[in-house]
Amino acid sequence: MRKSRFTEAQIIGVLHEHEAGAKITELCRRHGITETTFHRWKRKYGELQLSEAKRLKALEEENRQLKRLVADQTLNLQVVKDLLGKEW
Repeated sequence: MRKSRFTEAQIIGVLHEHEAGAKITELCRRHGITETTFHRWKRKYGELQLSEAKRLKALEEENRQLKRLVADQTLNLQVVKDLLGKEW
């Protein structure tokens, strides 16, 4: 997945500017983003504060690691079953 040019703090800053009354088209032009990107950010980070966004990122990373562990364990289990034969 491609890494964003913007940090969570910058994204939340842009969204707070919009809440303060700035127009979407002006924000997009000033920050060099598309309106689609702005709306995607708004959907994902809409009501979050910076600390909540950091916590969300940490939870997403933890979830990614846990999924990798489950996949490794499933592969190991399949290898053991194959080595022991089809007795299961």
